[in-house]
Amino acid sequence: MLKPLGIEKGKPFAPDDRQKRILEDAALVGEAMAKANDFVKLPRMLQAEYVKGSQWEIATVSPPDQRRETYDELDGRAAWFYEAVTNDPALMSTTPGKDQIYLGAYKDADGAWLDGAQNYILRVPANAPAATFWSVTIYDVSTRALIANKQQIADKSSRMDLIKNVDGSVDIYFGTEAPKGMEANWIPTVRGKAWFAYFRFYSPTKPYFDRSWVLPNIEKARR
Repeated sequence: MLKPLGIEKGKPFAPDDRQKRILEDAALVGEAMAKANDFVKLPRMLQAEYVKGSQWEIATVSPPDQRRETYDELDGRAAWFYEAVTNDPALMSTTPGKDQIYLGAYKDADGAWLDGAQNYILRVPANAPAATFWSVTIYDVSTRALIANKQQIADKSSRMDLIKNVDGSVDIYFGTEAPKGMEANWIPTVRGKAWFAYFRFYSPTKPYFDRSWVLPNIEKARR
C-alpha cells in the first residue's frame, strides 16, 4: 500500500509539493477518522456493548489475533490501537476470577463528551465484582496518555484508603477542584482538556459476567 506513494525499503522518500499537501491532509483526516471510530463504537461494534443504554463500553473490542470467524476485525483493531496500542487475552477475561476487564467511558450520563472544566461524580456500588481490586483511571483524549494534571493524580482504586458511603459504595469525583473533605476520592481534570476513563476489574467475578452488578454512568456533579 505504501509503494505507490514512494515509500519503499532501501529507497529515499522524496515527495513533491503536491504529494506533501495530500499526505498532510490525509494525516489530519486519518486521525479524525480514527478518533471517531474509537470514541463512537456503538452501534457498529456490537461487541463493545456493556449494558443497553450505558455510556460505558467494553474497551477491548478486537480479539488479540484480530480475527473473527469469517472476517478481520478492522474497525475494532483500529479503535483499540488508536487508543491503547497493546492487546492481550488477559485484558478480555471470560473466566470468573481470572485476568482483567476494561470498560471505557467517553461521555457522561447525558451523552455529553467528558469535559475537563466540568465537575463529575461516579458512584461505584458496594461489592464491586473484582476479586483482586478495581480501579478508575482517566486519560487525555488528545494523547490517550494519563491526564497531565499538576497533582500527578490520574487513578483511584480499591487498594487506596477511599472514603466510603454508609452502604459501602464509593463516590469518585472528577473536576478541577476537590469537593471539601473528599480529596481522597478526587481525580483532578484540566480545563480545556477532554478526557476519558477506564474502569478496570482485576480478576472479575460472576456478578460482572451476569450483569447482576452494573457500573453506573459518570454524572455531572450537582455542586
